[in-house]
Amino acid sequence: MSRKVFITGATGFVGRHLIHLMDSSGYQICGTSFPEKPEAFPFCRGKEVAHVDLRRREDVVEAVKKAQPDWVVHLAAVSNVRSSWESRQETMETNLMGTFHLLEAVRSHAPGARTLFVSSSDVYGVLSPTEKPLTEEDPPHVVSPYAFTKVSGETLSRFYAEVEDLDVVVARSFPHTGPGQSPAFVCSDWASQVARIEGGEGVTVIRVGNTKVKRDFTDVRDVVKAYKKLMEKGKKGEIYNVCSGRGVSLEEILENLRSLSVEEIKVEVDPKKLRKADIPYLVGDNSKIKEEIGWGPSVPLSQTLGDLLQYWREELTARGGRG
Repeated sequence: MSRKVFITGATGFVGRHLIHLMDSSGYQICGTSFPEKPEAFPFCRGKEVAHVDLRRREDVVEAVKKAQPDWVVHLAAVSNVRSSWESRQETMETNLMGTFHLLEAVRSHAPGARTLFVSSSDVYGVLSPTEKPLTEEDPPHVVSPYAFTKVSGETLSRFYAEVEDLDVVVARSFPHTGPGQSPAFVCSDWASQVARIEGGEGVTVIRVGNTKVKRDFTDVRDVVKAYKKLMEKGKKGEIYNVCSGRGVSLEEILENLRSLSVEEIKVEVDPKKLRKADIPYLVGDNSKIKEEIGWGPSVPLSQTLGDLLQYWREELTARGGRG
């Protein structure tokens, strides 16, 4: 009998890539989708994906009780930093209480399941000295509601591992991108703008925020492989950075995308895209996950960005040029 994997946020950007990976490994897929209904996604056909709002405890309990999973991968969250400022209550309720509801459901109805809580490098915030690869031992320094919910989720996860004896592992993921990502995130935003310019929508300017910050980007297809390996080999109660270990400025990302286009593209700073609190340097040390789990990224950033731009070209063509 194949392993049963319960994925919250199964129809999201990372979820669909994880489903593809788990499908190819022969695992049974179940999980949750919100706010969209799973029927809207062809890749959910034949899978036990339910329409569940994590803020509703009884619905989360029922989904876990019905699924009886062997693995639980908790992806669902309000995951955009800007949105976390604009929708603080929804962020707290979904990310913090939703995690609590899920862990309680696992404790009561699937106590033998292994659970992966997906956190974020945003928990590191602004640390001094800033130009240093961050390790799992560096202290958190919260600078957004989103980061607060993620560091709180890590604390909850370790509590359930240490006190309730649940088998919980934490993935502290650095920025990742690739085909299918929402334009609410920077690389996908810029790639979609380039595709629109190429499509002749009458604009020749990419609108950007702060391009001077440095980030550590990994291809989403590598990230889901890391999650699978963490489920197989991660140590209970431990935190693992999921990152490339290489810092790149957003300016470099922008120039890479511009170079992939045949169009002459100008750049303008849009004040609306500037964050209330921006982290100048967010680059991880991936020694722990390499040494303990045997995972490392394999997809070059240039390929990731090329695939992302091609995704948007095809997406806009399918929509008839409408964004």
